[in-house]
Amino acid sequence: MPRVKGGTVTRKRRNRVLKLAKGYYGSKHSLFKQAKQQVMKSGQYAYRDRRQRKRDFRKLWIARINAAARTNDISYSRLMHGLKLAGVDVNRKMLADLAIHDEKGFASLAEQAKTALSK
Repeated sequence: MPRVKGGTVTRKRRNRVLKLAKGYYGSKHSLFKQAKQQVMKSGQYAYRDRRQRKRDFRKLWIARINAAARTNDISYSRLMHGLKLAGVDVNRKMLADLAIHDEKGFASLAEQAKTALSK
């Protein structure tokens, strides 16, 4: 009885991995073993960074809010606490957008926070 070589299945699997590795540097896009390793690692990076992206954006928003808050003579933490006391429920993404595009609106929010803190 002849041996089973499994040619079409093996070729299909290898081509699938090589297709995923398209555009990789050096032998990682052409040699199966290196391509498979890099595709696995790339998947791990992608999984990790989908979560990391959320942290990075939050850090960016906080940095922008802090910069705008300090131009209005208040720190980030006091601004956020003051807004909470004033009953203003605005998330950091919207606050950062206000800080960049609507400085007067952000200044009015900062004033509300200051008055709520002084009470």
